[in-house]
Amino acid sequence: MALRRHGLEHRAFLYSGVENFLSTTVPFLVKGLEADDAVVAVVRRPNLDALRDVLGPDGDVGFYDSAEFYDHPVRTLKRYLELVDGMRPRRVVALAEPVWHWTDQRQTLEWARYESLINKVFADSGARALCPYDRDGLSSAVLDFARHTHPVLFDGRIDHENDRYMDPQVFGAGCDVGRRFEGRPDTAEYMAVHDEDLHPLRVFVGKHAEAHGLDRQQAQNLVTAANEVAANALQHGVPPMGVWVWRDGDELVCEVGDNGFWQPSPLIGFIPPESARERGFGLWTVRLLVDLMELRAGWDGTFVRLHVSR
Repeated sequence: MALRRHGLEHRAFLYSGVENFLSTTVPFLVKGLEADDAVVAVVRRPNLDALRDVLGPDGDVGFYDSAEFYDHPVRTLKRYLELVDGMRPRRVVALAEPVWHWTDQRQTLEWARYESLINKVFADSGARALCPYDRDGLSSAVLDFARHTHPVLFDGRIDHENDRYMDPQVFGAGCDVGRRFEGRPDTAEYMAVHDEDLHPLRVFVGKHAEAHGLDRQQAQNLVTAANEVAANALQHGVPPMGVWVWRDGDELVCEVGDNGFWQPSPLIGFIPPESARERGFGLWTVRLLVDLMELRAGWDGTFVRLHVSR
């Protein structure tokens, strides 16, 4: 069945072994080259080496190692946005194989959400994306995520409409349903925030970042992120408000909370805003600054957790 689509073409391909991988991905890339599209391959090794052996390392395909490209969901999304914008008016054809080696379930869920967001962020881009998934090496949970986040499944010969695909808004809401933060440890240090002077908060977070061994840039990013979240809470939240900081292994965790009730969109802070005045710009920036940002909002208040690993 040939599917004619306007806008983004986002397909998942579940493969078994390098030969099966090459039998589908090489024709996909070659077709893009023949159409004079901007062609990129962002894949894991040894698939990257195998593609270079077939297509040549110095051709017109831009090769990227997934392990380097897929380091952070929101930053990766930003890289693809810059790639698509930088190649206009040419269409981007991307072979995009994420890495799924995360042992932290929270990180795996964020990467699944990223795959879902592709459908929203690039909906009108005209890009063609084929996302390979190693059916032999990935968990059943990750393969299920692939089926929930790609509108089309490709079996190596034909496309199939995917009846398990979920709209990004629905998928994002599912990621957040029942989200519960683990309790703060007894070692967590707390500072109340009483007014709009956030200098004490910045000093408080900065001292903890330094004591934890974060490098200068990481510490600065965390302080900036905490300041942005606190400023947002002061503007929209309800007292009392405060910040907690504690260590969790190599991670430093900073949580900002207030007593306000908020029902945020599941996509808040994930969709890149067009300007600094657009709603969600602050949380988009915060997500870029830290390793992981978690948001929980309920009748007991609104809480944002920032995670940074040294």
